[in-house]
Amino acid sequence: MGGLQGTIDAKTGRVVTTAGPRPRIPPWKTALAFVSLALSLLLWVNGLVDSLNRPSVGNDLGRRQLELAALAAPQLPPSWRAAVVGQEPEAALLAELQRQALLPPLPASSEDDEDPDLARAQQRSALLTRALLLIRTGSAAQSRPLLERLDDGTDPSQTTLIRRLLSGTASAGDDPVATALPLQNPLQRRLACQALGGSVARCALPADESRAKAQLLAANALPALALLAGLALLLREGWLRLRSKPSPLPPLVGPTLGTVDLILLISGGFVLLGEVLTPVLVSPVLKQLLDGLQLEPSLAKGLTVVALYLGLMAAPLAILLVMLPKAGPEGGWLQFRWRPLAPTLGRSFQYLLMVLPLVSFAGWLQQQIWPDPGGSNPLLEMVLNNRSSLGLLCFAFTAVVLAPLFEEVIFRGVLLPVVARDLGASWGVVISAAIFAVAHLSLGELPALFVLGLALGWLRLSSGRLSASVWLHSFWNGFTFTNLLLLGS
Repeated sequence: MGGLQGTIDAKTGRVVTTAGPRPRIPPWKTALAFVSLALSLLLWVNGLVDSLNRPSVGNDLGRRQLELAALAAPQLPPSWRAAVVGQEPEAALLAELQRQALLPPLPASSEDDEDPDLARAQQRSALLTRALLLIRTGSAAQSRPLLERLDDGTDPSQTTLIRRLLSGTASAGDDPVATALPLQNPLQRRLACQALGGSVARCALPADESRAKAQLLAANALPALALLAGLALLLREGWLRLRSKPSPLPPLVGPTLGTVDLILLISGGFVLLGEVLTPVLVSPVLKQLLDGLQLEPSLAKGLTVVALYLGLMAAPLAILLVMLPKAGPEGGWLQFRWRPLAPTLGRSFQYLLMVLPLVSFAGWLQQQIWPDPGGSNPLLEMVLNNRSSLGLLCFAFTAVVLAPLFEEVIFRGVLLPVVARDLGASWGVVISAAIFAVAHLSLGELPALFVLGLALGWLRLSSGRLSASVWLHSFWNGFTFTNLLLLGS
């Protein structure tokens, strides 16, 4: 520890540990940092603009929630049916499908190119649901053009059903239940059975309707309870701060890196090598390997996400290892401090509850100003529509384990303390949160990610350990993942 020096932060009074005077920066290193920063800014601006052309998972989430509401409605007691699913859930679903049908088409994404059959099946499914709901609401004439578009021989298993619906009558001896059976979507199966003349009782699907009720209640109740608990904790925290002086923050230990080192790590390692070069080098080899294994598309996509994220992590982490001196302070340069585990987990979960209402408010505020910015993280769409348990496990491992560890090391383990050493703790939290939000390349999620980044940064400061922000990040991604599973197929 002889080479370490302590400096007092003028704003917080905390000791920020460094390791002696920083060496002179070679000109070539400065030039390399400048070039990598310029290229990274160009790529990030382009990525943020391109996010406007990506679909928003909010449309799929809204549609899926309305589908569950329409399917679950018969299983809900009349006394609280309106509060849970609304007065007319089927009419609400039809209105949403009609609205989404009027949205301008977006360019095909790389995910659509990789699995065009899935994208086409989703479009046909939305078309069929619209047609069946139009018949159900007495607008059979409006459903005819939609059914004619579906009667193209693409799905032979549905040909008989589509033509029965086009004729407007069921043939003698036809069983509506059997005719609708090829439909995998239970709501479509019930609507088709009723459109073919089946009674409400005969077309009912008690098991599917009960499952939809459980999914709907869990998807609504869990976030609502978490929001209420978070608001209570925020009020309690505010009250305690008003009544007593806050405790001094623990010392913040940061790596002995300068601004040029940060730029090379984030712009050069994270963006150029990790986000740009890694997919170019790894994707062709990975695709050839997975094609040879002949895996189902959902599992192959999950393995691809894990492999590409590991590749993204490799370059910046290798650069960081080279940059960090071998002799570090007690507890390490990144101040992980995993033990004791229980208090850290409890504090991180408490912060999860407190950040939920803040992020929700940021999202609501953005909706008032900019209702449809598009550009969700593609991983959210993959989770919502994935039908492979192993594929979902791959997504969960990436979102709940890999992403929190890697992103917290870069943004709260390195960026925050280095900026805090030069500009103060507050600027360290704000700048790390801003770069964290921009790095996700989604204008639609930018405000929410910025608020989440502020919470992650403040937890890193107030706890004095990086493990706390890793756990909070993991809890947040796990909460989002669970909600997607509840609403997923």
